[in-house]
Amino acid sequence: MIRRWRDVERWIEQEATEERTSIYPMRALSEVLTERRETLQFSGDLGDWQAITIKFSGAVIPRDRDKVFKGSMFAAYPGDLVFSKIDARNGAVGLIPDSFPKAVVSSEYPVLIPDKVKLRPTYLNYLLRAEHFKADLQRKASGTSGRKRVTPAGFLSLSVPVPELSEQDKLIDAYSLALNHAAKLEQEAQAVEESGFRAIEEALGVAPSIALPDCPVFVARFKDVERWSHEGILRGVAGNVVADSTKWPMTKISEVGKVTYGIQKCPSNRPGIHPRPYLRVANVQRGELDLRVIKYINVPDKEMTKLRLEKGDVLMCEGNSAELVGRGAIWQGEIEDCVHQNHVLRVRFDQAKVVPEFGLAVINSSFGQAYFRSKAKRTTNLSSINSKEVAAMPLPLPPLPAQQSLLDALKSSSQKCLEIREHAEKIRSEAWEAFESSLFEAIA
Repeated sequence: MIRRWRDVERWIEQEATEERTSIYPMRALSEVLTERRETLQFSGDLGDWQAITIKFSGAVIPRDRDKVFKGSMFAAYPGDLVFSKIDARNGAVGLIPDSFPKAVVSSEYPVLIPDKVKLRPTYLNYLLRAEHFKADLQRKASGTSGRKRVTPAGFLSLSVPVPELSEQDKLIDAYSLALNHAAKLEQEAQAVEESGFRAIEEALGVAPSIALPDCPVFVARFKDVERWSHEGILRGVAGNVVADSTKWPMTKISEVGKVTYGIQKCPSNRPGIHPRPYLRVANVQRGELDLRVIKYINVPDKEMTKLRLEKGDVLMCEGNSAELVGRGAIWQGEIEDCVHQNHVLRVRFDQAKVVPEFGLAVINSSFGQAYFRSKAKRTTNLSSINSKEVAAMPLPLPPLPAQQSLLDALKSSSQKCLEIREHAEKIRSEAWEAFESSLFEAIA
C-alpha cells in the first residue's frame, strides 16, 4: 500500500487505535452532550461576564481580561463542559464551576451541555481525566503537526462508558471516600510538620508570643497594605518581646554568611560554548529541590568561580507570587558545575558558625516566613525581597551541637510527615486506578 507522507501520521494513529470495552454501556458523547451556541454581544467591556481559560489539569480558571474578544463570543454556565480546540489533547477539558455564573469564551472553546438525566457532573469530570479517554481524544486531533485541533464533531464522536446514575453514584462515592481519607492524612501530615517547626521555634525562643486575631485588623499604613499579614505585623509590633525571649544570641544572616544573586538570563548568554546547568525559581520548592527539568545557560570558565554552587548553599526564591517569597531549599551538589538564576538568592553560611540545614530550618519556619512576608514589596500580582532584606534577617544562634540536636528532632518529624503523605498519595493512586479500571478495558 502506498500512502502520501503527509498522511502517514494519521494512518499510524488510526491503525494504533484500540477498541475500548467496559462492563457498562458504551455511548457516543453526542448521546449525552449537546452543543450550546449562545452568542453574546457587548458594546464595550465584558461587564459581569467572566472570561475563562482551561489548564491542562482540567481546572477552569479566570482569564485576566475585561475587553471583548475579536470575533464571535459565546456563553457558558456552571456545569457546562468546555474544551480548547488546540489543547484538548493535552488535557484542557473541564466543567465550568459554580464560581463562574456567567462565563464567556471565544470560538476556540466549544461549549457542551451534559444531559443531567444520563450523567452526574462529578462522574463526567472524573471521566475526562481517565487515561483511556485522553488517549482517544488525542487521536481525534487533526491538522498540521503544529496546529492540530479537536473539533466539536470529533469530540462528540468519542465513545465512553455511561453507567446508570445509581452506578455512577457508587463509583463517585467510592472514589470520594478515598479522597476524603487522603485529605485527612494530608491534614495530619501538615500538623506534624507544623509541630516540628514549632518545637524548633520554642527551643530557640522565637515562637509568637501574642495570640493572632481571628478576624482582619488594619494595622498598616495605606501604602503598606499589600505587605502586611497578621503574623508578620504582630511579630513586628512584638519585636522587642521576641528578642528578649530568645534563648540564644541573635545575629543577622549577613554576620554569619553571604547573600548573593545569581546570573541574569539574557540573549547574550544562551547556551553556547560554555553551557552550564542552572536553577530557576521552579526548581526551588519549600525544603527540597525539584530537579526534574534543568535548563542551561552560557557561563565562561572565568566566571564559574563566583557563580558555581557549593554543597551547603541555601537557595531562596526572590519572589513571584506571595507564597514563593523566601521559600528555601538546600543544595547538596546534585549536579556538577551548576549555577543559579538571579531570581534565586544564594545564602552561603560560614559552616564554622551555622549548620546550613539549621539556617534553612529557621528560614522555612513561621518565624522566618513571617519576616519575609513583612518585608516583601508587592505590585499588583508580584511580591519580592532583595538581598539586603535577606541579609538582615535575625537568626538565633545556638552552638553547633545544639543546632544539630534541633535538626535531628526536626528530621524525625519530617520523616513521619513524609510517610503520612506517601500513604495519602498511595490511597489516592489506588482509588483512581480502581475507578479507571472499572470503566475501561483495552483489547489489543
